[in-house]
Amino acid sequence: MDKDLQAIQQARDLVERAFEAQRAFADYSQDRIDSIVYGLARAGLREAEHLARMAVQETGYGNVEDKILKNRFGAETVYQGIKDLKTAGVIREDRVNGIIEIASPVGVIAAVIPSTNPTSTAIFKALIALKSRNSIVFSPHPAATQCVLETARILMEAARAAGAPDEIIQCMSVTTLEGTQELMKHRKTALILATGGLGLVRAAYSAGKPAYGVGPGNVPAYIESSANVPKAVSDVITGKCFDYGTLCCSEQAIVTDEAIREKVLEEVKSQGGYVLNETETAVLSKLVVTPNRSINTQIVGRAATVIAGMAGIKVPEKTRALVAPLKGVGRDFPLSMEKLSPILAFYVEKDWKAACNRCIELLNFGGLGHTLAIHSQNDEIIRQFGLYKPVSRIVVNTQSSLGAVGYTTKLFPSMTLGCGTMGGNISSDNISPLHLINVKRIAYARSAQSTSDDSAPTRGSVRSSQMAELAGQPVRFVCEEDVRSALVKGAKIYINPKTVITPSARDLANEKDVLVIVP
Repeated sequence: MDKDLQAIQQARDLVERAFEAQRAFADYSQDRIDSIVYGLARAGLREAEHLARMAVQETGYGNVEDKILKNRFGAETVYQGIKDLKTAGVIREDRVNGIIEIASPVGVIAAVIPSTNPTSTAIFKALIALKSRNSIVFSPHPAATQCVLETARILMEAARAAGAPDEIIQCMSVTTLEGTQELMKHRKTALILATGGLGLVRAAYSAGKPAYGVGPGNVPAYIESSANVPKAVSDVITGKCFDYGTLCCSEQAIVTDEAIREKVLEEVKSQGGYVLNETETAVLSKLVVTPNRSINTQIVGRAATVIAGMAGIKVPEKTRALVAPLKGVGRDFPLSMEKLSPILAFYVEKDWKAACNRCIELLNFGGLGHTLAIHSQNDEIIRQFGLYKPVSRIVVNTQSSLGAVGYTTKLFPSMTLGCGTMGGNISSDNISPLHLINVKRIAYARSAQSTSDDSAPTRGSVRSSQMAELAGQPVRFVCEEDVRSALVKGAKIYINPKTVITPSARDLANEKDVLVIVP
């Protein structure tokens, strides 16, 4: 059988099994769910190093030390962020307004896993899926199939040991585009969690299912004149080099003010950045970007020294990042795009307003809706960037790569970062279990607005029991709950011939003598 047909059949089989497992899982209590999620988190934490080594060995992307941290983030930090969330049964009760909110799971989640962050993304998606009482089926990138299969096996064993149904976590072993499409479009798939390239995200949104996909990141890091320059440069270089730049929220360009240009460059060089000359920039550009203007996957997630060697550029052994001064943004400046490697563009602008415009240019060239970093001590400039930048998250005085995911900030810890409608996404949030539930609401009858005549509202939405204290002011509507509330307060409800009264309210009110008729 052809591989694409095998993948299609496997997708169908796995969704069917996951569907049956989720039907049983949907009846679990919050306590049982929390116990299972805790078991998953412990397993992910325990196997963080093992899975990191597998991911690097199979994909060739990143480095083991940083992938361990990613796995720990996916297992430990995410768990701490979700453990107290209510996701089963009654999750909120508003007695004042008479509304009860009840969570229900969505069903089977199709989870597309990238090659750049395979094991950590799988751990994260499994945790938020099971926390919200859903089942999950992974579709790994072909370059990361084995490490994701191993992650799924470890998590499934932990889930089963904690009491979850068999096959609540599934993973495709035959990975093709056709199989992924079948998984996303299957009639029993309820929702898609897509992490990957732009083409994949677009496919997820066109699959006819609700989908959370994330757009590309082309993150500018602005170092403003008032910034603590040594710390700012340290944050940018550290963020850019984390796992060799494979996070979509890692910094892609330094933008700084002319007044501090030399100081910033001095810090870049002292902290392991190699500043390219024009010839080296041109050579590197041809290596990084293919003739069809896509990124060369051979440089993704590689060390700066390795990439320099591929380009024939001699750099010091301790070089951490390659820094390319550029004069513009767009196709004529290939290094102004997202690079998924320790390569930074470098721009110098007259002042913060010019820097603001440059950042917007960079975002328009492939990072709309994602993330921006600013290093500044000027709160007004920080606020201006927040007001006018087309991004969903702005991290301040910290590295972008770990700040955007919620590791060095108090943003919700997540490995899936929505880019909002600016980036063609349905959400601008850091995706959490609360995005994977349906919320139904029980709403009890309440009185309508008080009006002085048939058209003009006079007192807004005020309950009848409160209106009863307004001597002589008639209400428009009375229900049984209004009468009971008035009885508790020892109050009267004033009505006139136009007041609408429900039968149960009238019976109770007449019995207790609550209603007072006024002209």
